[in-house]
Amino acid sequence: MTNKAAFLRNAWYAAGWRHEIEREILFARALLGEPVVLYRQADGTPVALEDRCCHRSVPLSIGALVGDNLQCGYHGLIFDSDGNCVEVPGQTIVPPGASVRSYPVIDRHNLVWIWMGDEASADETTIPDLHWLDAPGWVAKPAYLHVKSNYRLIIENLLDTSHLTFVHKGTLGSAAIIDNPPRCERGERDISVIRWMMDIEPSPTWQRLGLFNGNIDRCQISHWMAPATVTVDATKWAAGTGGPDSDRDQALEVFNVNTITPETDTTSHYFWSQALGPRVNGDADINKKFHDQIYEAFQEDQTLLEFQQSRIDQFGRSDHEIDINVDAGILQARRILDGLIAAEGGGGEA
Repeated sequence: MTNKAAFLRNAWYAAGWRHEIEREILFARALLGEPVVLYRQADGTPVALEDRCCHRSVPLSIGALVGDNLQCGYHGLIFDSDGNCVEVPGQTIVPPGASVRSYPVIDRHNLVWIWMGDEASADETTIPDLHWLDAPGWVAKPAYLHVKSNYRLIIENLLDTSHLTFVHKGTLGSAAIIDNPPRCERGERDISVIRWMMDIEPSPTWQRLGLFNGNIDRCQISHWMAPATVTVDATKWAAGTGGPDSDRDQALEVFNVNTITPETDTTSHYFWSQALGPRVNGDADINKKFHDQIYEAFQEDQTLLEFQQSRIDQFGRSDHEIDINVDAGILQARRILDGLIAAEGGGGEA
């Protein structure tokens, strides 16, 4: 089992889709085991504060906005966007140390990102590049799942695409996935699991969409970026025209974009989108059908992951599980993440 404190904190996590954090609504969400309240100032700047008043621990999210400040709904203490108490009703002096924690937050790629670690270490250049979510010419519908599993299980599910053959037989599955073993490339804080499949039958989803008349060439490249972001390049070409050096202008580009934020040790916020490139996104009907079928597949993943977590809760895992060839990328990602967490002074996997 993963240690409950084993989260990498000096990193950016998605706190919510941009549309979830609004001006007039206080938005509460538990992130890395901590209660957080988010809102926007009048100019649209996002704010994230500890969702616990420093007076009597009442959630600030049940309070109200007063201008750009947040007022506790219990005794009316007012906090500014830096978490400092600036007013206490009924007295002129604010007690020393009256404050709640403020977290760095940034809008980027249609998501609101939060830094849960040392504020001085927050570097916005390390926010994962998910430009497909808002790039011109791309269509990417925001989606969210609350998954009752540890965030690592979701990451490992996305790195090991061999499971598509068995879990997603009616949607994304293909026997060709098993027949074409992947190779792994490792960076300092990332892993790529690369699989190319040439002249194969399209999956049931693509057959239903009718975008190809025959077989296809396709890639399946899962790229994990520490701590919890995975993109899957699932681009497709007509058979005989694809490959690592092929012209993408002639391809149907598809990127599955995923970022996962731990809620607790056994529950996760799963933000995902299926980004369709310029040659795919022109038909609104196809866009909807494609999103709906991918959502069906992700619900299949959610069911499996929650069953998996229930067994881990019951029995643990370290003295029972074996590894097979398709686990190569997963095992390397575990080592990288455990090393980063250990460097912060946290615990890795037992």
